[in-house]
Amino acid sequence: MAKKYIVRLTNEERTKLLEITKKGKSAARTIMRANVLLRADANGKGLKDSVIAEDLNLHVGTVEKIRKQLVLDGFSRALYRKPQEGTSRKPKLDGRAQAKLTALACSKAPDGHARWSLRLLANKLIELEIVDYISHDTVGRALKKQVTAPSQ
Repeated sequence: MAKKYIVRLTNEERTKLLEITKKGKSAARTIMRANVLLRADANGKGLKDSVIAEDLNLHVGTVEKIRKQLVLDGFSRALYRKPQEGTSRKPKLDGRAQAKLTALACSKAPDGHARWSLRLLANKLIELEIVDYISHDTVGRALKKQVTAPSQ
């Protein structure tokens, strides 16, 4: 079966890949991908996927995927990781909730307590339905980030 995605590198791309592999200062993943692309280049060695996979101790599917990324997504996408789009999780406390937490922490402690503890604050935020769940560790980190002016 003929290859569907044929790698054809320009002289500039080949030079960049050779530089990456010879310096050895890049991430291991990048160096490995550079080696795959150099070996798969139709203008150069043009080796079969099975030979490349055996030489570099990779799975044939990995070699196919790297070739496909080069042809479809371009040189830099085949070589480097895709940057993450935004954060993985939304912050538990937005600006409004953060302000309410700060006001609560500065208020008088509940009866039977000399001061607010992180667990008391977390429970109060849940009780007031500001958040559905929050740990005392998160409350502590949120309060630690608050910048307060020194009292005089």
